[in-house]
Amino acid sequence: MKICRAARLVQLLSIPIFRGKLHEMRLGPLTLESNLFLSPLAGYTNLPFRLVVREIGGVGLCTTDLVNARSLLEKRDKAFKLIETRPADSPLAVQLFGSVPEEMRDAALFVESLGVQSVDINMGCPVRKVCQVGGGSAMMTELDKTTELVRGMVNAVRIPVTAKMRLGWDEANLTAPDLARALEDVGVAAVFVHGRTREQGFDGAVNLSGIRKVVEAVTSIPIIGNGDVVTPQAAKEMLAQTGCAGVSIGRGAFYNPWIFQHTREHLQKPADAPPEPLFTERVRVMSRHLDLMVEIFGEELGCRMFRKVAPWYAKRFGPCHEFNKQIVRLESRTQFEEILHNYIRWRAQFVDGTGELLARFRQPPMVASFMQQPAVIHRQHIPVPKGPVEIW
Repeated sequence: MKICRAARLVQLLSIPIFRGKLHEMRLGPLTLESNLFLSPLAGYTNLPFRLVVREIGGVGLCTTDLVNARSLLEKRDKAFKLIETRPADSPLAVQLFGSVPEEMRDAALFVESLGVQSVDINMGCPVRKVCQVGGGSAMMTELDKTTELVRGMVNAVRIPVTAKMRLGWDEANLTAPDLARALEDVGVAAVFVHGRTREQGFDGAVNLSGIRKVVEAVTSIPIIGNGDVVTPQAAKEMLAQTGCAGVSIGRGAFYNPWIFQHTREHLQKPADAPPEPLFTERVRVMSRHLDLMVEIFGEELGCRMFRKVAPWYAKRFGPCHEFNKQIVRLESRTQFEEILHNYIRWRAQFVDGTGELLARFRQPPMVASFMQQPAVIHRQHIPVPKGPVEIW
């Protein structure tokens, strides 16, 4: 049955402009504890990482890696693994990509039948393989076609439908405001906007004024900002400068899984800088992450996958080259314990009696640095993780 626009808008909560604060928020009928979101990061934001982030706290909604709608309908094991979840992984959105309206509609119905709380449409992926089939960022170049596809999904399911997009295909085609307005008209519950174009990929600076124009283009749905949020200060600045209703974090969360907790504390008490986790806490969370990888993927595959995960934790350990040299050969949980034990003994030369780094080995805490123009954030030096995106 077709749901008229007026009836759909009744389901939506009118979201005020947030000025750098933390709020409970709504996506249609779904209530979230915070306006902080975990962005999809292909190959990394799988079930183990989502559980780690949730256990630390502060995140309102997590989204799966992007999954091909057709693969889900064909019941392929790889697609099912991408949407694997458990009760502790809630609330959860499944991100779909595809360009065939019937497939996207039926895939949305399928994930709804599994009990997933929301479905997200990928309109931002810049990868050629995704764009060549009309998915990802290519959806921003055909507004009428995209709007009709989304209408079919919105009318088919009761759970919130959201869209993740970029500012446009390139600087000459900044279509995000028009597309967001059109999607609002057909009943999407929210729009996530990465402040770069498809042409930029992950290079250059995030354009906050571009995100703000999307915020100004809609009247009744929340716009969630995304891009280069690697510190609580950067999250606060994005909220303040764009008027967006929330912030979605990808690479910043992988670099620092505590970022949601720290951002929540910073938005509630701006004068108090959240303390950095102790080395022992970083090791505990890293070990927990490996345990979940082994539990969910099996020891052999889980350890092999963890080879690209552990060095990201080690970036905050101080001197870590001895650890990284060994961890990239990880094959078993027992071997991990040996590597960690040997590393802690080697690291002792750089620490004080409490196990924390001596002052001369500490890096200054990462803080957000902004250009004088309030609409542009300097990019922090956090590389794009290597993974499926590079080889699709």
